[in-house]
Amino acid sequence: MKKIITLSFLLFLGAFSVYWLNRARTIQLFGEIYARVETDQKVVALTIDDGPNEKIDTVLAILRSHNVKATFFPIGNLMEKQPNAVAKIVNEGHEVGNHSYTHRILSLKSYKTIRQEIEPTDVLLRRAGYQGDIHFRPPYGMKIFMLPLYLKLNNRKTIIWDVSPEGDPELNEDATKLSKFVIDETTNGSIILLHPMNDGRDASLQSLDPIIRGLKAKGFVFKTVSELLKLDRS
Repeated sequence: MKKIITLSFLLFLGAFSVYWLNRARTIQLFGEIYARVETDQKVVALTIDDGPNEKIDTVLAILRSHNVKATFFPIGNLMEKQPNAVAKIVNEGHEVGNHSYTHRILSLKSYKTIRQEIEPTDVLLRRAGYQGDIHFRPPYGMKIFMLPLYLKLNNRKTIIWDVSPEGDPELNEDATKLSKFVIDETTNGSIILLHPMNDGRDASLQSLDPIIRGLKAKGFVFKTVSELLKLDRS
């Protein structure tokens, strides 16, 4: 009985460790991962996940009105349906990263599958005219072994976030509460995650303007992820 209890405990501990590592924002087995950067400067990166879709023009217009450059993480198969959307993003001076081709969880996928998710998406980003470094954001922020290994071997950085209001259903339905949460929680070097193009995320789109206004009022300057990483003093 004692051996069974010990084995059960070890299995539970192992499962918990895998679960924790899969969702950890600051630790992974291989390569570099960033949820924020350490800096004394009042700088922040606004990141926009998923899409692109027909809402891209609205999102770009809001960013343009504030002269803010963001970092977009679009999905490969959606880029193929909106072939001009990423070119619009690039032409307005924003940064783009890779968010996989199908947006499926890659935690337990093979090296081959991970390559098939990342490399065709890279091709689409380059085809849209993007020439900068292509960082990677794991779908749902999940990763364990093979994905970090692929990124390490291909000299890629994993970009997560430290401010993400949309996981709270109450915030996700109220643009005022959502924007207040982001403004209150953002600190020097934060990476903010929003999904303003997603269906059912109207509050995210509506909060984009007040978030930018509120953070600027507090003295924050918006940077792309690559610009933010250059300021990291950790």
